[in-house]
Amino acid sequence: MATAAVERSSEHDRASLDVRPLTPALGAEIHGVDLGAADIADAVPAIRQALLDHGVIFFRDQTLSQEQHIAFARHFGDLEVHPATPKDQPNPEVLRIAHGPKSKGQENNWHSDVTWREKPSLGSILLAREVPEVGGDTCFANMHLAYERLSPQMQRFCEGLTAVHDIARVFARRLNEAPADLHERFPPKTHPVIRTHPETGQRVIYVNTGFTSHIEGLSAKESRWLLDHLYATAMDVEIQCRFRWEPGSVAFWDNRVCQHLAVSDYFPQRRVMERVTIAGDAPFFAP
Repeated sequence: MATAAVERSSEHDRASLDVRPLTPALGAEIHGVDLGAADIADAVPAIRQALLDHGVIFFRDQTLSQEQHIAFARHFGDLEVHPATPKDQPNPEVLRIAHGPKSKGQENNWHSDVTWREKPSLGSILLAREVPEVGGDTCFANMHLAYERLSPQMQRFCEGLTAVHDIARVFARRLNEAPADLHERFPPKTHPVIRTHPETGQRVIYVNTGFTSHIEGLSAKESRWLLDHLYATAMDVEIQCRFRWEPGSVAFWDNRVCQHLAVSDYFPQRRVMERVTIAGDAPFFAP
């Protein structure tokens, strides 16, 4: 990922994109952009390039309606509907994540989103509606740099492996459904342990604590050891960035290269977020 700021101009208003990297590893804030503007399509190529360069990008002071949130996300691809979304809500593309005095946050583990799908998401666009006075940050990790820090021997070993990803590991309890019932709709899927990013060509560790159940072809003990070793790579602070939310803040992350962790340190304060997720394609490894 590039660490230098990227500047692009909108053909309509000629305003440059002000991209300010957060860390050398990943993350950048983009200033001076209204994601709900009528001419936002002019800035989409530059925003997409910033996403590829930095892995996760952030915007402040956005006043988006749900419809504007959805419209912005559609510039980057088709949208997903998450099974945790209530069936009767008016905008099914919006996943509302709300925690407060009666609901402590449960997203405090390193993970990539919806890896239990055959085609996991390209990325997610998360909008802060209500945030605690302090706490509730989100951390991100660059899993390409995590791969680069493996020994060459471990890289080669992992590149030949596949792992199973299972929705029931997290959502059987949250949705109050039996694993067998969930599997009828969302069967466990197999993905390479090391995937190739389809746009940058980077190699990325693609297992996560939330949804990966085991590595195929290894004994249970071998699988658990290797998964724990790979999971721990996300915890290296030198490949991370951390974002402090404000009302109207937006995070847009590339789910193909990043893992993230929502820090649940604000209980019993309220934190209300809305997420729109862009569909991706099937992970692959290119030798």
